Order: sequence, then C-alpha cells, then structure tokens
Amino acid sequence: MIDTVVKYCLKHTWHVVILAIGVTLIAGFGASKLVFKSDYRVFFSPDNPELKTFEAMQKIYSKSDNVAFVISSKKGKIFTPDAISAVHDLTNEAWQIPYSTRVDSITNFQHTYAENDDLIVEDLVLELDQVTEQRLQTIEDIAQAEPLLAGRLISEDSQVTLVNVTIQLPGLDRTVEQPKVIRSVESIANTIRERHPDISVQLTGVVMMDHSFVTASEKDSSFLIPIMFAIVALSILLFLRSIIGAIATIIIIASSIAATMGTVGWLGFHLTSPSSAAPIIILTLAVADSIHVLTTFYQEHEHLQNRYNAMLSSLRINFIPVFLTSATTAIGFLSMNFSDSPPFRDLGNFVAIGVFFAFTFSITLLPALIMLFPFKPVKASGWDSRLMKQLSAFVIRQHKTLLLGLSLAMVAIIAFAPANKLNDNFVEYFSEDVPFRQASDFMQEHLTGLASIEVSMDSGVSGGVNDPDFLVTAERFVDWVRAQPQTDHVNTLTDTLKRLNQNMHADNPDYYRLPETREMSAQYLLLYEMSLPYGLDLNNQLNVDKSSTRIVISLKNLTSNEQVNFEHTINEWFAENAPQLQVSLASPSLMFSHIGQRNIESMLKGVVIALFLISILFGFALRSIRYSFYSLLPNLTPA
Repeated sequence: MIDTVVKYCLKHTWHVVILAIGVTLIAGFGASKLVFKSDYRVFFSPDNPELKTFEAMQKIYSKSDNVAFVISSKKGKIFTPDAISAVHDLTNEAWQIPYSTRVDSITNFQHTYAENDDLIVEDLVLELDQVTEQRLQTIEDIAQAEPLLAGRLISEDSQVTLVNVTIQLPGLDRTVEQPKVIRSVESIANTIRERHPDISVQLTGVVMMDHSFVTASEKDSSFLIPIMFAIVALSILLFLRSIIGAIATIIIIASSIAATMGTVGWLGFHLTSPSSAAPIIILTLAVADSIHVLTTFYQEHEHLQNRYNAMLSSLRINFIPVFLTSATTAIGFLSMNFSDSPPFRDLGNFVAIGVFFAFTFSITLLPALIMLFPFKPVKASGWDSRLMKQLSAFVIRQHKTLLLGLSLAMVAIIAFAPANKLNDNFVEYFSEDVPFRQASDFMQEHLTGLASIEVSMDSGVSGGVNDPDFLVTAERFVDWVRAQPQTDHVNTLTDTLKRLNQNMHADNPDYYRLPETREMSAQYLLLYEMSLPYGLDLNNQLNVDKSSTRIVISLKNLTSNEQVNFEHTINEWFAENAPQLQVSLASPSLMFSHIGQRNIESMLKGVVIALFLISILFGFALRSIRYSFYSLLPNLTPA
C-alpha cells in the first residue's frame, strides 16, 4: 500500500501539487475566521472553581477589571500645582473612556469633614484655581493620613500617584470593545504628557495586561516566524547544499502552517497567547520530516543516479520512521488536553493537526516538488558519514562504560528535579521591554502590585454589615491582615465608617472608631451614600441589601505558592475567629496561582497516558516489548 501511494505521487506529480494547493487554500481560508481572545479568563475552563468564585463575587459587587494610570513627576512630589493639575485633568477625562464605570484618584477622593452640624462630602481637590502652596500641603497631609489613599493611590514619599479606572466591558465582542478602550486610554495619556511635559504617565491594570497579550503575540509572530523561515532555509543550504531542497522545505512548512491555522479556524477555535505559538512548533516538526526525506534522497541519488528511484528508495526507508515520529509527537501534544487551562489544550490540538499536515505533505507534496523542480545532483562530502562511523564504533567498544556513566549522570541530574519551584507570576509573562511590564514593576516598587486577594464577608442577614459585632470582626481581620508581611494595602469599609464616626463627633480624633450601634452605622452609611456623586458609590464594597462587604488586600510580589498559602492562612483565621460568617476569597492573581498547580497535576495524568500509548505504538512497530522500553528512555530522560 505504501509503495502504491508513493509511486502514484512520483508519477502524477502535477495531480499531487494541484491537490495539495487546493487543500491548503480551502483549509487556509478558515484562518480568516480566527479571532485572538485576550481576556485573561480564557486561561480558565468554565468549571474552574476559582473562576466560579471570582465571577460570583463580580456579580455581587462591581467588577474589578481596570486601567491604572501611574503618574509621577520628574520634579519630585505630586503635590505641586502642575502635577495636581495633571492628575485633576486626567481624572476628569478618564470618565470619557468607553465602558468606564468608576474613576478613583487623590483629586476626586470623597473627603469628609464636619462643619457645624453638617457632614461635608466633597472632592479632595475641588477647584484648581484655589490650590495654593498651603492648600497643597493640607491635601498631602490628608492623603497620607487616609488609609484608603496612603499606599494605594499615593506613595509614601508622595512622588507617585495612581488614577484607577474601573472598566466594565459588555462582553458582546471583546475584539471591538477592548481596542476602543485602549485607543481612548492611550489618547488621554498622550494628551496629559503633551500638556504637562514634566509628568510621566505609565499604563497598567488588567485591561492593559489583556492588551499586552495581544500585542506581544502579534509582535512575536511577525518577528519570530520570518526569522525561523530564514534560519531553516540557510541551514538547509549549508548542510544539504541544495537551493531546490531549501525552497521545497519552505513550501512544506508554509503549507503545513496555513492548512493547520485554517483548519482550526473552520473548527471554531480561537487564538490565545499560548496557542499562537503553534506555528513555530509546526515549523520545527515540518522541517524534521522534510530533512529525513531529503537527506536520504540525496544519499540514494549518489548511488542510483536516478531521481525517481532515489526518491522511491528514500520514501521506503523513511515512511515508517517519519510516521512513528509524527504519531508519537501527536500523541504527546494531544495529552495536553488533560490540562486544566483551555489555551494549552488548544495548543496541543493545533500542533497535533499540524503534525498530520506536515507528515502528509512531506511524503506527498515534497517528493512531487523535487521531481518537478530543475535538479542538480549534490555530491556528499562524506564527512558526516565518517563521523558517524567513528561515533558508532566508539559506542560499541565502550558500551558498558557509557551505560554505567550515563546512567549515573542521569540519576544525579534527575535528583535535582524536586528543586523546581512553582512560581507563576502573570506580570513576568512579559519581557522587561514591554511597557505594561515596566509600568507594573514601577507601580510595585513605589505603590503596590497587581496581585490581590478579594475577601467577601457575608453576614447572611440583610443589613448585617451594620451590626457592631460584624464590624468588630471585620476590623479585627483587617488589623490582623495589615500586620502580615505579605500585605501591601487593605481597602475596607471599616476605615470609612471610623472616619464618618469621627466626622459626626465634630472631627474629634478620639471618635475615630467604629459606631457603637447598628442604627448609627446604618444612618452614617445612608447619609454618606446620599452625598456621593455618580460613579463613586459603595457598590464596590457593599452588596445591594448590605448583608456582605468586600475587603481588597493588595499583596507584595509573592510567588504562586506563597499566595495559595496566604489564602489558606486567611481561611484558617476566619475558621478560628468568625466561623459564623460566610467567607469567599477570589482574584485574578489567586486564579493564576491555582491554575499552575492544577496544570501540573492534570498534565502528569496526560503524560502517563501518552507514555502508555507511545510504548504500545513502539511495541507494534519494533515487534519487541524490550526495545519499546529502551526507546522510551532517551525520550523520557531529557524531560
């Protein structure tokens, strides 16, 4: 059967070429249907428990997806007329960003104070023309003394501030919605930079992270794939000394990639940052298949002096090895379907499809092209043959010594495997020359990082957040978590209530404490909420019936394991100190921390099954269980 297929391909070359072009064009057209999904949620399957908890919390409170403008002054402190003017302007313009629902900054912070018997609630920076040097000092003192601002929206040295914009995309078509947001954000940032030359504006936040996934993948694809094509062509020219071989191989690679990406488009897949690496992997595998066929072809042609017979001999020799290589590679990548993260499952499926096309084109289209192209025999230098003969002779003579020595080396190296640590930091997915990474690192250094844990405390009773016992428990937890070395900042309703209690007692510092009765808490919150402007309400901290509150803990730069351990520590605190409360913890960084561990566990299952299937395939191909086992060793050991 193999001979029949091979002979047909060699005798009807134009039929094969036309059929291959047709398949590539029809399949490749599906690539137009591919859409790049940049939402970080694509890394998690719909039944992921951390994603479910996070989505449930997002429905109860306002969404926390954001764009953060990190502002610093080249002249030092933020509390200067020019810098405050820049923050004020940016805050006002940020409301015009599409799908923005909230803007938080030091200038529009809802400062409260008592005036006779009235509670005054107003922007911390109300009118720019009234901002004097003395007033700026007062504003700085207020900002640094306010727990909701210090360490979150203003740095300890007053040199860096943050304008945080909450974005709520409709989710109907993120490929349209997200670019609208990005264009508006970058336009505002550029306007502020032009208007205030001494002000630096950097962009970070979850929305910018999603955008960076897109731009980084597009940049990699447009840069790496052409580079790889060039390296492959140059390598073939150097080693095989054949322009025709290089051109034919490039055609096989391009056809394999185009057919694969088109097929997955027809099948309804979408691109993500991990799965966009598939073309590079397919390129590598297609090269390997083509080189096997071409190398043997040139060797056989030197002896047979006939192009048809040389190619026929090459395909007879290489069909089974290339098939086995392709089949085992496909099995290995298909084992990625055990991954808990959909983009990695997609990557495995993309490459498996690519392996099929690379194998098919290598044994059909490649021989046809070699038969059609003008051919100039290539005389082998013989150095590679002599080298391999010397190596094989050495291995045969020293087989016992090599077996013992390499076995000991393998065991010694494998012994270090437990030293591998799980450390998944989504900011570090990007290189240091990516603007998002630079802004995030700068924010981490001067304010706080993107990593956080959102804690929802549910009393189970309508209006339960006003209960003194509930508030005391919340305050005890906040005091405890602020004392932990992992914590950068805590955003909590209890700070607002303590400030309101002080305001309602003529701003007497002795009353900076929680209200003593349920009625007082309810009245303070009602009075405060009625005074808040649109978009700056307490929906990000309270649910509708005020039975639960959300506390946001900003974290230092922790590893994945450290975040998961901190989550366990928080749950243990509530189990010991407030078992009556319903508590849930969630955040994007927590989700990423868990997905690493889940992927390791699920992929280990996939590896075991893949090894089992590959060993069976080798057993049938080699007709020997012993040789099947031997063949697994050099494949397992490198991993």
